[in-house]
Amino acid sequence: MELDFLSAFLIGIAGAGHCVAMCGGITTMLTASIEDKSKANISLILAYNFGRISAYTFAGAIAGLTGSLAAKSLGFPILWLKVIAALFVIFLGLYIAKWSFALAKVENIGKMLWRYLQPLSKKFIPVTNIKQSLMLGVVWGWLPCGLVYSTLTWSIASASWYNGALIMFAFGLGTLPALLTLSSGFKFVTKTLQSVLIRKLTAILLIIYGTFSLYIALNQIF
Repeated sequence: MELDFLSAFLIGIAGAGHCVAMCGGITTMLTASIEDKSKANISLILAYNFGRISAYTFAGAIAGLTGSLAAKSLGFPILWLKVIAALFVIFLGLYIAKWSFALAKVENIGKMLWRYLQPLSKKFIPVTNIKQSLMLGVVWGWLPCGLVYSTLTWSIASASWYNGALIMFAFGLGTLPALLTLSSGFKFVTKTLQSVLIRKLTAILLIIYGTFSLYIALNQIF
């Protein structure tokens, strides 16, 4: 299970460019809306990210509980859940590289929920205090994202609400460096993360990891 936590963290790290593309706008807006660029800046940005990761963790708990019910009540083999999780990582790699947009169909499902949640974010903008920033992060944590959904499949495969929550928490920590770098105004790093070369390399690493995980899961089944 420790390997699942590490894998989720590395997926968060590897998807840095994708994170910047998906959450970069709200992060930039948050930074721009803060008048005090010193302590308040750091506090509000950390609060936003804490809220975002909290949303991921809660979603992971739900996913893990769902996997547990599927395994115990319906008798669905956990190893097959791991097969599905590995396939999602492969699809994620293809999606990030723009070689296949199959994962976009999964994102479209999440957009139905996002239609109702997005208006809530407007209640916390402009951000003037830590509570607003925290709640903005909680709402934005439900943004439809293939990277998040792919990692959630690992939470489902854990068949445990507790482990599912920890997997998504580890993933959230992995996304922090990219977004904190963006908040700090390091434009060179941000542009590098979004470059075609980095995107392709990230995609290839995810595909290799997903294929390796798929091999292990199928080998245990057969």
